[in-house]
Amino acid sequence: MGLFAALAVVIALVAGGVASWGTFLLLRSSGGTDPGYSLSTPSSQPIARPPDSVAGVAAKVLPSVVSLEVKGGSGSAGTGSGFVIKGGYIVTNNHVVAVAAEGGAIRVRFNDRSSIPASIVGRDPNSDIAVVKPSGEIRAPELPLGNSDGVVVGDPVIAVGSPLGLRGTVTTGIVSSLNRPVEAGGTTGSDYALINAIQTDAAINPGNSGGPLVNTAGEVIGVNSAIATLGGTAIGQQSGSIGLGFAIPVNQVRRIAQELVATGTARTSRIGISIDQSYQGQGVRIATRTEGGAAAVTPGGPADRAGLRPGDIILEVGGQPVGDSRELIVTIRSRAPGDKVSVRFQHDGQLRTAMVTVGAAPAPTDHPS
Repeated sequence: MGLFAALAVVIALVAGGVASWGTFLLLRSSGGTDPGYSLSTPSSQPIARPPDSVAGVAAKVLPSVVSLEVKGGSGSAGTGSGFVIKGGYIVTNNHVVAVAAEGGAIRVRFNDRSSIPASIVGRDPNSDIAVVKPSGEIRAPELPLGNSDGVVVGDPVIAVGSPLGLRGTVTTGIVSSLNRPVEAGGTTGSDYALINAIQTDAAINPGNSGGPLVNTAGEVIGVNSAIATLGGTAIGQQSGSIGLGFAIPVNQVRRIAQELVATGTARTSRIGISIDQSYQGQGVRIATRTEGGAAAVTPGGPADRAGLRPGDIILEVGGQPVGDSRELIVTIRSRAPGDKVSVRFQHDGQLRTAMVTVGAAPAPTDHPS
């Protein structure tokens, strides 16, 4: 009514022969032949985007990133992310697909909006890594895996995934820190994992879990797994990013994924010691006795063969200081069984260094899928 009323007023003024100069301009503009004011037209030239720009990397990576819709046998459901690797397998987090392990279902949605059912190939709660396989052929290309050992603080990174179910979301940031001991996948029982994480300020939210963290070459350097919130660590907590995201380094992911594809299980690295959790000093002290009377240093195990004894205090592993049991665990787990690593420790007040060959915990008796 307001628009039509205004037009009616203009018509009445013109009809009465009292049109003003402003009314004249209004009527002249409505003729369309001489608007008196125009904006520039868009350029017909396409914008050049370098391959290592965010847009260039996103265009390369997005076709390989998927969204996972997971349903548990008890009716629970959730979403997460993943990415395609060699052979059409998909890497994701264990905590994304764990609910489907007992009578559940997984559906993979690709960037082109097509979808297909998938099944669990293997999953490893200790590293929070899982591999799934779509039930048919897929057209999505594999995503190249980089080298997380070459990552440094300040490197630009890009996170890709499906936060809150929003497929194909791209966020950017930098590597904020390295070797962060972070809990992922849960807090108790077999769902608990400790990871030696890459920290990033790229926005990561619930649903990003399992998606890739990539460098400017479009190579995966980590698998997004956890975020911190003002209320605590945040797997499963519906809270937004505060710039503290954590990814599992791809060199560890590569080994775990290879083992899961080959055998359905993955080995957990260890050196065969029990830790004195009551110790409050510098480093990590090997226990002198354990509950149940088990040996604090496994006879014939990696630490025993290297000369470590109950009561020794471990100060460094591979040249990296270890301040508590969490740092020691993630540092050892970031190595592969068979790797040799230097351990600096204190024995009876004297500093010593030994080369320890990393071992592996016994494989689970039940298939974890």
